[in-house]
Order: sequence, then structure tokens, then C-alpha cells
Amino acid sequence: MAIERASGVAGETASPLGSVLPGGRIRPGTAISAGGDLPLLLALAGEAASSGGWAAVGLPQLGALAASDAGLELSAGLVVDEPGRAWTQVLAVLLETVPVVLVGPLGPAPDRVARRLAAIMRRSGSVLLSATSWPGAEVRLTVGRARWEGVSGGHGLLRGRRVTVTSSGRGAAAASRSADLWLPGPTGSVAFAPAPAPEAADADGVGPVRGAGGAMSPRPVLRVVG
Repeated sequence: MAIERASGVAGETASPLGSVLPGGRIRPGTAISAGGDLPLLLALAGEAASSGGWAAVGLPQLGALAASDAGLELSAGLVVDEPGRAWTQVLAVLLETVPVVLVGPLGPAPDRVARRLAAIMRRSGSVLLSATSWPGAEVRLTVGRARWEGVSGGHGLLRGRRVTVTSSGRGAAAASRSADLWLPGPTGSVAFAPAPAPEAADADGVGPVRGAGGAMSPRPVLRVVG
């Protein structure tokens, strides 16, 4: 299947994440899976819950600082770390009342339960963002070619994570899309990441380094300082 790649031209799309979503946005009443990438899950949540409440179920690793950095209003959030064996009932109640619900790996959902939850989402207009796969998800996102940048010569500060996000799904999301993004970027938010020049990739200490005559030299060894 052909993949549409976002160009990252300023003004082309209002949101970097919108470049891999059908219609350029998170549609109310739908489910999206984040492919096991917590920064991507938080970025989606920050965009979907920019002006409303949110809840997290089965995500004990979710920290308040990370949620706040992603744009989530902590005072508008509800966290259920361990919903127990009745997690489907907990999820159903939250989807009826909370606009955006983040879900961790809670276990397999029977088809009848998944259909019931999907009906609740359509009726209430809530959005379910799953850290892992979710039955009936309209959009499935995956993160590939992830690399942190900012370390040079074995020392320095990490300034951002450059990733390639690819989407697939059903209906309007059937056509795969791909975008190179900072997730997170130097400012802590999501941004388009133009492809680096070969020289820049070598200079950050992550990619291979060319010596005299263009010969490849080993990657520099990271040193712990202090």
C-alpha cells in the first residue's frame, strides 16, 4: 500500500499529528491506538483534551509532570491506576462522562464488549486513546526510526526525539500516512522534523562519523561526566 508522506510545509496542516490522522484531526466517537509509545499517547491526549476533561485507566506509569508537559490540565484529570477485573465497566462509565480516555494494556476485550464500548463512544462523542492495540480502532499509529538527538562527542544534553510516525486503519484512515516528527521536540511539544543533512546526523554523536578521506569511523563512546 502506498504511503503518503507529510512534507512539513508551514501552514500545510494545523497540527503535526494531524498530518497522519484522517481529516487532520481526532474525530469524536472514535478509538486510536498509539502502538505502545507513551510519548505519542500523551501527545494525542494533549491534542484531544485541549479544552476538556480526561481520564487515564490502567496507566500507573503515567506521571503528573509528563501529563502536564503534554498539555493535559491536571485539575481536569481522573486517574484509575488499577481498575481491577471490572475494568470494562469502569471504562464504560468513563466513556459516558469524560471526553478523552487514555487506556493502558488492560487485557483482551471480548467482541461484544468492544462493540458496546464503541456504541458508547459514538453516542457520547468521547475519544478512546489506547497505549496498545484496541479492537475496532479507527486509526492505528506506530513509531519507527526513533532516535534521541543532542549528544555530541559523548556528552551534552538530549534536545529531542526524532521519530517517524505511520498511520493505518479503517475507512477514511485506510490510506497509510507517514510523517517525520519531533516527539518530543526541543521545546517539549510535537513539531515537524525536517530530514537532517548527512553532516548533521554525523555531528550529533548518534550516527556514524566519517574520518579523513570519507572513511567510516566507529561511533563515539558515551562518557558519564560528574
